[in-house]
Amino acid sequence: MCGTLRFRVGVLVILLACSVPAYSHHSFAQMYFESESVTIDGDVVEFQYRAPHAWLYVTVLDDQGRPQRYGAEWSNPTRLEREGVTGDTFQPGDRVSITGAPGRDADARQVHLKKVKRLSRGVWSWDGPQRRR
Repeated sequence: MCGTLRFRVGVLVILLACSVPAYSHHSFAQMYFESESVTIDGDVVEFQYRAPHAWLYVTVLDDQGRPQRYGAEWSNPTRLEREGVTGDTFQPGDRVSITGAPGRDADARQVHLKKVKRLSRGVWSWDGPQRRR
């Protein structure tokens, strides 16, 4: 009986451990209007190149000329590395143009990055998986 109880507890622990990553990962469609597209131009403030998704943060001037911080959620760094994107691809101060799906919460100022073009330190662009120029 003791062996059966340990087996059941072990299975329960494994199932719980496997469910944590699935629970913490979200669907992009839940967070963004995937059928829509916006383009924002701004200056890089920070590039977080880490799992589960890389984030490119930029400062954008609003209609009144005030700086606003936007976040562009990208893919997993492992996948991006295969496509030529590294942790050094963007540096603070780089001028960029980002196209992506707008966030469902406009106040969060987020986009799901679909394309990005670096306009400084040598023009560089990424137009989605395997389409980098």
